[in-house]
Amino acid sequence: MKLVTIEAFYAIVGLILLLVAGRIVLDASHPKRWGSALFWVLLAATFLFGRMIPPVIVGYLVLAMVVLAAVKQVGPSTGHSAPRAERAAHEERLRHRLLWPALLIPVTAVAGTLLLGKVRFGSVWLVDPKQVALISLSLGALLALGLGLRLTRAPVLTPLVEGSRLLQTIGWALILPQMLAALGGIFAQAGVGGVIAQIVTAALPAQHAFVAVLAYCAGMALFTIVMGNAFAAFAVITGGIGLPLIVRMHGGNPAIMAAIGMLSGYCGTLVTPMAANFNIVPAMLLELPDRHAVIKAQVPIAAVIFIANVLLMWLCVYRF
Repeated sequence: MKLVTIEAFYAIVGLILLLVAGRIVLDASHPKRWGSALFWVLLAATFLFGRMIPPVIVGYLVLAMVVLAAVKQVGPSTGHSAPRAERAAHEERLRHRLLWPALLIPVTAVAGTLLLGKVRFGSVWLVDPKQVALISLSLGALLALGLGLRLTRAPVLTPLVEGSRLLQTIGWALILPQMLAALGGIFAQAGVGGVIAQIVTAALPAQHAFVAVLAYCAGMALFTIVMGNAFAAFAVITGGIGLPLIVRMHGGNPAIMAAIGMLSGYCGTLVTPMAANFNIVPAMLLELPDRHAVIKAQVPIAAVIFIANVLLMWLCVYRF
């Protein structure tokens, strides 16, 4: 038995999304009132009832959300955030304390992952050991919310109001990572990884250990650029290049390969507009004139990290 499960936090997310939909319904000035409200209701249903309804029904709900987004029935409200002068005044008052809630989330996630999964009372676990990382991250978010309210002395409803505005601004891009990750799983089941393995072995001298590492890291980065999600790339490229070439052919360490391979995929995340929630939405929220400004700033960093990943994997994966 587990006292705290991830489903409790999924329910909280679902309730928040329902409240967002309710705010949209009550906003008569919303330019896409009913389509947007339906989108958030459907997304809320996947969090609230995802484990209780058949997967095929969840699939239809996702397809309905895709249709709403495709026909441009999902959009933000006409409401605006606080004036820039007011925000600047709050920033000047709070200064570096604004970072405390953001830093509390990773601190809680790491500490909780290391400690909470070991706490139990007889046969009763405090948290689900299989989901301890996600539960710790969720707890960190709740603690950060409380700390943010304490620091800013904002009304209790402010997170709902501003959170609703932010979610509507992000819009359909919010579900893009999950959908792309699911698509990666479909590609893996369809045997795309095997096809990639045939192409790589035919085109490159994979009998050389360094070539196998380079092909794997490059494949993770390139497939992530196409898919917009390193998790989507991982299932395909690891099954098609990593396991058959690095692990089976050259005897590499699968744990080191997977860890550094994901980092290589994240290099692709930094430079692709397909990762809209990371690279396009921030430019919109910051009101940057160039929608690709975030990507342009990240390209040099991505290149340096990618080269470091290739060298690190080559030095470590065959020796440990």
